[in-house]
Amino acid sequence: MYAFDIERPSTIADAVSALKAEDSQALGGGQTLIPTLKQRLAMPSALVSLGGIGEMQGVCMSDDGAVCVGGATTHATVASETANSYSGLSGLASHIGDPAVRNRGTIGGSLANNDPSACYPAAVLGSGAEIITNARSIAADDFFEGMFATALDEGEIITEVRFPVPEKANYQKFVQPASRFALVGVFVAKYADGVRVAVTGASEDGVFRWSEAETALSSDFSASAINGLTVSADGMIGDLHGTSEYRAHLVKVMTGRAVAAAS
Repeated sequence: MYAFDIERPSTIADAVSALKAEDSQALGGGQTLIPTLKQRLAMPSALVSLGGIGEMQGVCMSDDGAVCVGGATTHATVASETANSYSGLSGLASHIGDPAVRNRGTIGGSLANNDPSACYPAAVLGSGAEIITNARSIAADDFFEGMFATALDEGEIITEVRFPVPEKANYQKFVQPASRFALVGVFVAKYADGVRVAVTGASEDGVFRWSEAETALSSDFSASAINGLTVSADGMIGDLHGTSEYRAHLVKVMTGRAVAAAS
């Protein structure tokens, strides 16, 4: 580690102002950023902690029935407070990392970091959620721009995420035991106008939608509907934990399990 200043704003406006300082960086739960600082892979002169901003914490329901999650809300809180309103999201949040990670990590921090194996991007993209920042609203389909890349501008803060609640949803994750990240994770959500299938952990470009499965499942929401489909290994991650072909195979397997569980 090295010396840096830390700011603890209590409002979104104060946080945005603090982030205008040169070489400053937002700090959510710190589950990725702190290890990065220890390895000196990032060296900001100041950290702006978002953990004390009350208006960015908690879960509520909007007038149109969406589940609204504050950007500074921890995974543990998401898991407990969406159990009745959005069980698919609750189940996903309850299996992120371990208890220590779930009680410190935040949904906004996870989405802003956009790790290619993180769980929340699958829930956000699979739900067709809306990412609210201090400056604008971004549709999930426009937010993720590749591995560790998002549509966020410098100094922009995720203040809230709004999830339309589907008729049925489920997330299935094939866990990498050491990190508890998803070797492959699939979030399936059935809405009145169709099905969305989002995959994390598999692609070199980060989270993506499996459109062929969405078409098949929109006609027949059953695990057997994807039996005739195949997933290309092109562009899939290949490493010591699994080949690209193995991950491509897991995409189909975990999609089938998610549909079966949701049904």
